[in-house]
Amino acid sequence: MRKLFVVGAAFSALLAISFAANAADLRMPMKAPPAPPMPLVYNWSGFYIGGNLGGAWVNTNVTDTLTGVSFGNSNNNNGVFIGGGQVGFNWQVGTFAGGNFVWGVEADFDGASNNNNGNSVVIAGPLGLGHTFAVSLNDRSVITVAARLGVAYDRLLFYAKGGGGWVSFNGFTVTDLNTGASLSGSGGRTSEGGGLVGGGFEWAFADYWSIRFEYDALFFSSRTFTVPLTSAVLAGDTFTTGNRTLQMATVGINYRFGWGTGRY
Repeated sequence: MRKLFVVGAAFSALLAISFAANAADLRMPMKAPPAPPMPLVYNWSGFYIGGNLGGAWVNTNVTDTLTGVSFGNSNNNNGVFIGGGQVGFNWQVGTFAGGNFVWGVEADFDGASNNNNGNSVVIAGPLGLGHTFAVSLNDRSVITVAARLGVAYDRLLFYAKGGGGWVSFNGFTVTDLNTGASLSGSGGRTSEGGGLVGGGFEWAFADYWSIRFEYDALFFSSRTFTVPLTSAVLAGDTFTTGNRTLQMATVGINYRFGWGTGRY
């Protein structure tokens, strides 16, 4: 009986060891840790509004029709301060060279600090009396509307733009630098339009804020100004602009309303 008890105990121990081994083999495998989330990419889609500051200068030739004298300013020494604001809309879609296409439209509104964008020249003869005259075109503000196309690499956007622009002006001024007398006239219009090309880049330094650097050029047709008949000097004389280009370089900041948090 004692031997039977010993044999039974040993058999029970073997069964317990066997069950434990089988349980270890049958246990559920360990789950692999979850993969890290994909990094969020900045989304440029949405409306935005902002402001800008910078400078503008004009390349043009102003010709005195009566004497044939040209008041050129090709040396770009007529720069003025400009400032204003912009509103626009972006839509980000598709990919190109590792980035995403960003389509958009934008309107800019800028005012000029002064109107000194003409050079001086001596007009000799009976009409000019041998005096030196300076011609200034009184451009006051610029409005542009353009389409934009860019490629975004996360928070950095490179873009080109094209469209049209309008310059408002209050005529022109001819100043006799010998006497200080100013002769004012008009071109019969208060604004003129032209084609626009430009481009720049924009960096989103926060989810809703971005800073941009931009260059634009506006190309205008010629326009003619007439000195009033009441002027003591050069009365009735006309001045015609040609090859007129307005260039602007600005830095701006935008607040973007976007979709959600500005990321996807």
